[in-house]
Amino acid sequence: MGQGAGGIAMEGGALVEWDWWTVEFGDAHAGAVGVLIGGGEPGPVYFDVGSGPDIPSTKHWSAYDGRHRRPRAEALRAACACGWRGAAEYPLDWDAVGDRPLYEADVDLTGPLADWNAHLSLVRDKAAPLPEPLAALLVEVAEQLTATTEDAPLAALRAVGVLERIAARVGREAAGVLADGGVSAEAVATGLGTTRSKALMLLLTARDG
Repeated sequence: MGQGAGGIAMEGGALVEWDWWTVEFGDAHAGAVGVLIGGGEPGPVYFDVGSGPDIPSTKHWSAYDGRHRRPRAEALRAACACGWRGAAEYPLDWDAVGDRPLYEADVDLTGPLADWNAHLSLVRDKAAPLPEPLAALLVEVAEQLTATTEDAPLAALRAVGVLERIAARVGREAAGVLADGGVSAEAVATGLGTTRSKALMLLLTARDG
């Protein structure tokens, strides 16, 4: 699946620090540990850094530790950049955490991670399948590029440029066929495993191209 460490992505117009990310779905389905307080999701945590127009904030789960007048998380659950939230809730054992910051405590996150992976499995199952010959060819191209990078990095970069131009052209043509056929942004988003906004932008770009 290519799962790796998280990063920064957007959710509802706000910057969010995500815990998990995959090459397959990118930031469209970045995963995070969500926080619950009083049965709902709290707003971002702000940090007092003195005077100044910009006040740093975060929605990362480890910031909700009750220290320095910050809210304290009651339970955790899986969250995804697409808006999905896991049904299972995992209460935090504050007796075990004690006075330590959450980022220093050995909090078990296997439950939220497993729920997010299950969500990705459903997204993957609904996505348009690649024909087997094409899937095998893509794997072979990736392997050849990796091998070429070690022996001839400039040639690898040149090949990547060629692939980018091919992908851009074919992508416009494919999106144009979908747009002309009246395929909805929702259907495109499901087929690509991406968000509706990105699918809509793809279709609009094809119409303007």
